[in-house]
Amino acid sequence: MDLICLDADDTLWHNMRHFQATEDALLALLRPFAEAGVARAALEACESRNLKLYGYGAKGFTLSMIETALELGGDSLPVSAVADILAAGRKLLAHPVELFADIEGTLAELALRGRLVLVTKGDLLHQEAKLAASGLGDRFSGIEIVSDKTADTFRRLFARHGVAPDRAVMAGDSMRSDILPALEAGAWAAFVPQEGGWSHERAAAPVNHPRFRQLSSLADLPGWLDTLSGPAKTPGTRLSDGADHPADTEI
Repeated sequence: MDLICLDADDTLWHNMRHFQATEDALLALLRPFAEAGVARAALEACESRNLKLYGYGAKGFTLSMIETALELGGDSLPVSAVADILAAGRKLLAHPVELFADIEGTLAELALRGRLVLVTKGDLLHQEAKLAASGLGDRFSGIEIVSDKTADTFRRLFARHGVAPDRAVMAGDSMRSDILPALEAGAWAAFVPQEGGWSHERAAAPVNHPRFRQLSSLADLPGWLDTLSGPAKTPGTRLSDGADHPADTEI
């Protein structure tokens, strides 16, 4: 591969567990006004309406929580509830970055197989802060923080980095945002699902697509890439015929 694109949230580090904890706190706060299922459905509907206004991320989620609380509580909602929601939003923005197991080792393996580019969406300041806290920034030759991931997003990204789509792969936990648009743009795609994924990011997986693979862990990505191009070579290694592995035969 010339370019290996990786999602950040819930691919390199935990993310949804913090959103879920914040959502649970909201449901508890709204218990006097609505049972949990009703409140959750109202929040999801509010988030979907607001995506085009606020985009993705903790700040937009916090605004949607406030709107949902006002919708369900009406005039009976105490002012203190809004203050509590704002405090929960600030806590969400400041949560610690917890890497998945052996992410650093996996990135080292992937770097032997192509240039690494981080491709994530959400609030710019928050994503930059999480990347800085992760300590992984130096692993990537490029950082792409985008408002959304579409086929055109990936086409522009590949053009910026000077690679043909079929020499690039995207790996992430979102079928809607990481996998389907990358495939539509002509790239390879590896789906690494995580528990508790946001319903908005779910979509049907492609059937028998030649450039798609579902993996149980990001640590399986180097092995899949090796099935496409042969194992990565370490500096100074040679093939059995004594010739360096030609770059134009690597996928």
